[in-house]
Amino acid sequence: MQEDLLVQIQNKMSSFSKSQKLIANYILNSYEKAAYMTALKLGNAVNVSESTVVRFAIEMGFEGYPELQKSLQALIKNRLTAVQRINITNDRIGEDGVLKNILTQDIDRIRHTLEEIDKDMFERAIEKISSARRIYILGAMSSSILARFLDYNFQLIFDNVHFVQAISTSGIYQQIIRMNDEDVFIAISFPRYSQSTIKATAYAKSCNANVVAITDSTASPLAPYADELLIARSDMASFADSLVAPLSLLNAMIVALGAKNKNNIEKTFGKLEKLWEENEVYKKDV
Repeated sequence: MQEDLLVQIQNKMSSFSKSQKLIANYILNSYEKAAYMTALKLGNAVNVSESTVVRFAIEMGFEGYPELQKSLQALIKNRLTAVQRINITNDRIGEDGVLKNILTQDIDRIRHTLEEIDKDMFERAIEKISSARRIYILGAMSSSILARFLDYNFQLIFDNVHFVQAISTSGIYQQIIRMNDEDVFIAISFPRYSQSTIKATAYAKSCNANVVAITDSTASPLAPYADELLIARSDMASFADSLVAPLSLLNAMIVALGAKNKNNIEKTFGKLEKLWEENEVYKKDV
């Protein structure tokens, strides 16, 4: 319903009451604002009652207003420009309390991620990654930060990790052309979703690689290609995306894989500590 919600509202316009039309027109013209309004606030914006807004949501096929609101929020994630994001965030948070609001929201995202993640899928993903012939990691745009973090730590655990440079679609294919069913392809993408990541994930699936998708919902364009779908809550924080929950999920993956490969890690860090000491990589305590 998310992708077609605005079209559905437009198509049902003639059947709405006068009050419902006021709500519908506001959503169609300012859906990016409506997505973060309570039913009461939306009602006040168009001079109708809160109960009328709730009935409108039910008329649109939702159980209540919170479901309509979530659908709008999901809809706008991949549509808003950076400028629109800044304006909406200012409306949501205001000029005061930025620190408390942002940190509190991130705490909630981690909590919801823990409550909602499929733990069996997580364990299967860990098993597949641990036993893979080659591990490919791809994340573009803001998700490239997450991909880099995963690659940095995986390099300390495995000797078969390939960080896929998101330089161009054709360049990506050259890096993964030898992929097959013995390999794992880890795709990371959060709104606004990268087309290059989506296309590469589809290609990985066609090669019968084991696809582990790390994204924000089952409605993500990566979901249809995923053998294991790991969902972490994300949201916009002004022009920047909040990637705290996805990063926490990656930390959990790294720790789980580290535990499965404890002996190799101990040997690796034993060598590294000696090299760090010899080359004075870290400042010694005075």
